Amino acid sequence: MMEEKTVMVGGAAMYPSKNIVENAVNSKDHTTLVAAVKAADLVEVLSSKGPFTVFAPTNDAFAKLPEGTVETLLKPENKTTLQAVLKYHVVAGDYKAADLVKMIKKMDGKAELKTVAGGTLTAWMKGKDVYINDENGNTAKVTIANVNQSNGVIHVIDKVVLPKS
Repeated sequence: MMEEKTVMVGGAAMYPSKNIVENAVNSKDHTTLVAAVKAADLVEVLSSKGPFTVFAPTNDAFAKLPEGTVETLLKPENKTTLQAVLKYHVVAGDYKAADLVKMIKKMDGKAELKTVAGGTLTAWMKGKDVYINDENGNTAKVTIANVNQSNGVIHVIDKVVLPKS
């Protein structure tokens, strides 16, 4: 059996043979994201075949939101809003960093990505780093790229991106 090429995220090895949810639950940097995915009933979706490209905000990224935002989003009555926020971090398809870079270069420095939520993320580069902007002008940096999953790829980001309100 071939040894799996793992990437370390949040102190845990991310296995390409496991799906997005199976890997994310082991990252201590993504406990907020996992709690949110569970509260939004998106475990099944993100465990499905995909493929998906997930821009996964860290706990620190969620902590940068205004005080009380996460707690409010996790309330059962705000499930629809939470789903919209989370689906805004997901793009259908398997876009590795190299694919994003190619798209950015082909599109004159900015590539638009349609999210599963229906909104648009704009990918761009500064030096060798890839960034994404949401429709509100917020910018997130990809801090760990190409965390391969059985059903897509995760790119860890340092901010939460939000759909147009």
